[in-house]
Amino acid sequence: MIEKVLIANRGEIALRIQRACRALGIKTVAVHSEADNDAKYVRLADESVCIGPPQATLSYLNIPAVISAAEVTDAVAIHPGYGFLSENADFAERVEQSGFIFIGPRPATIRLMGDKISAIEAMKKAGVPTVPGSDGPLDEDERRTLKLAHEIGYPVIIKAAGGGGGKGMRVVHTEAALLNAVNMTRSEAGAAFGNDTVYMEKFLDNPRHVEFQVLADEHGNAIHLGERDCSLQRRHQKVVEEAPAPGISEKLRTKIGERCAEACRKIGYRGAGTFEFLYQDNEFYFIEMNTRVQVEHPVTEMITGVDIVREQLLIASGEKLSYKQRDIEIRGHAMECRINAEDPEKFLPSPGRITQYHQPGGPGVRVDSHIYNNYMIPPYYDSMIAKLIVHGDTREIAMARMRIALSEMFIDGIKTNIPLQEKIMADSAFQAGGVNIHYLEKKLGL
Repeated sequence: MIEKVLIANRGEIALRIQRACRALGIKTVAVHSEADNDAKYVRLADESVCIGPPQATLSYLNIPAVISAAEVTDAVAIHPGYGFLSENADFAERVEQSGFIFIGPRPATIRLMGDKISAIEAMKKAGVPTVPGSDGPLDEDERRTLKLAHEIGYPVIIKAAGGGGGKGMRVVHTEAALLNAVNMTRSEAGAAFGNDTVYMEKFLDNPRHVEFQVLADEHGNAIHLGERDCSLQRRHQKVVEEAPAPGISEKLRTKIGERCAEACRKIGYRGAGTFEFLYQDNEFYFIEMNTRVQVEHPVTEMITGVDIVREQLLIASGEKLSYKQRDIEIRGHAMECRINAEDPEKFLPSPGRITQYHQPGGPGVRVDSHIYNNYMIPPYYDSMIAKLIVHGDTREIAMARMRIALSEMFIDGIKTNIPLQEKIMADSAFQAGGVNIHYLEKKLGL
């Protein structure tokens, strides 16, 4: 078993990883910026190291500082959490070259799945369904580009191979607009990602965002933990997640989940990961894989009883998966609302001091958060300050518990998006289940 883990992250995920380590008897090292001196996870860690000023580029994204902190504290492994350096293959490589265990996939796997084109090619070979597209990058041959779009059928979407988070993509509805859109996306991709490679896909106009959670060890074992629906989004950022996805049959879940697990075995995947799909007309289309733990992993934990972060730690220690596929049973329904420090109508960040905080409770209620009374939310990082998760025997029970929990949750001193989440839970289309990825933005008039 790994003896000491350095947690290269902050906020609720740092505390979540710390709890999993403590349950296994693993000592923890918290690295932090000057802005996070008083964070709960810093106080609770066995050791802590300040690695720089508040700006993320000078602290949480500072690879030499993170590696140095691991060296001076005699850490054995580094857990990157999500965001920051979690999907940075160069960081994973540096970690391993420096003699530490990277709690995640191998660097080569991160590179393979981080490039959208190579990821799609790998998934096709593994039998995972993909969106009809250019089957590779677009070159300078304009006639070929026009022909491809005609064969795929408009509308199409131009995507950056190195993009992510909704960046580096452009929808094209007509042939007249195609070449200009390709050139603009290529230029933006080069500036934003240092990689101007772009490709083309069929644009699905009414899809849902459904993703499958997987776990795989270095001994060739891989399983899936079912799917999550993450269709409620604003500017490509998830707002509400739930599991299982409404309207997905057990037969289809098994079919796609098994293909994802098989894909893990074929590419030699190690650790926790997520296959993201667009789902439309009862068909799944792979779009990308996230090679890390997801923000929304708790809803899967609630319906399966599997501690995903614990499994990450055990896998990194060289152990085999604790579960076989036959052990995984979907029980009930879970939902997660992301609680952000932001104006619920204008969506502007609202950093500042929390003067009062009351955490909701009751049957099936879980709160993952690092905040507390008198905590100062710094203005330098993502605005998410908590995740409110509920579980019930049915989707209706889970929604009722979420409405109650939101009404009980009290955060004063700053603005939060709790009022928006309450509106979502009261929305008739959401209550019916199965809204698409455009629904929330249309409802908000964005």
